[in-house]
Amino acid sequence: MNAADSLLPDVLRRQTRIGVVLAAAIISAWLAIHIIGIFFWRWSLAAIPLATLMVLVQTWLSTGLFIIAHDSMHGALAPHHARLNRAIGVTCLTLYACLSYAALLPRHHLHHERTGRAGDPDFHGGDPSLLGWFGQFFRTYYSNAQMARITLVALVYTVVLGAPLGNIAIFWAVPALGAVAQLFVFGTWLPHRERDEPFADDHRAHSIRIAPVLSLLTCFHFGGYHHEHHQFPGTPWWRLPARRRENAARSAEL
Repeated sequence: MNAADSLLPDVLRRQTRIGVVLAAAIISAWLAIHIIGIFFWRWSLAAIPLATLMVLVQTWLSTGLFIIAHDSMHGALAPHHARLNRAIGVTCLTLYACLSYAALLPRHHLHHERTGRAGDPDFHGGDPSLLGWFGQFFRTYYSNAQMARITLVALVYTVVLGAPLGNIAIFWAVPALGAVAQLFVFGTWLPHRERDEPFADDHRAHSIRIAPVLSLLTCFHFGGYHHEHHQFPGTPWWRLPARRRENAARSAEL
């Protein structure tokens, strides 16, 4: 065993610790806003600015839930802990919008196998326009069964727990739909659309040229570092900027 191999377990243990801690923080923050907004929020004119801020933060956190589940699908959240990966992924997708982890898992891996080609579930179905492509994306990931699950939860919230329907719409539906837009625009459309600049390789993915802070705020680095993600799908979202720096350093040494 060489030195690099001996360090690998420590690297993976650190990756698991950081990934799980970040996942717990995002899930906890999302749950706090979700519970307060739906069950305890009382509306007034003075409360509107704070409510607006909460919705914006919850939209970003909802995007984060999906990205955590995405890392789970690649085994990047907790390497060598398959059950933990899946449990956290299922939890995140359920909280976000009652999505099915079992249904999304094979579709996402097919996206990596067929990126930008026939059979890629994330690619446009012949209409590369923003709205046409978004329609294809939405139909791929959102089903009647998922809508039925959301409706059932909303009924429990309103009929059993007494939550106002308006609060459910504002603090759950609006952030979830906003996150869909974020994930599509910054995580699919901009990285995978054809433009004047050719794709760097067969991964057929661009990294959007934005500052790291904006990359984090738009789509948890899956816009600004999307090419790196397709090169190294086992790299978790929070390590993508470091992965680019490491690649640049290796290239400089050659």
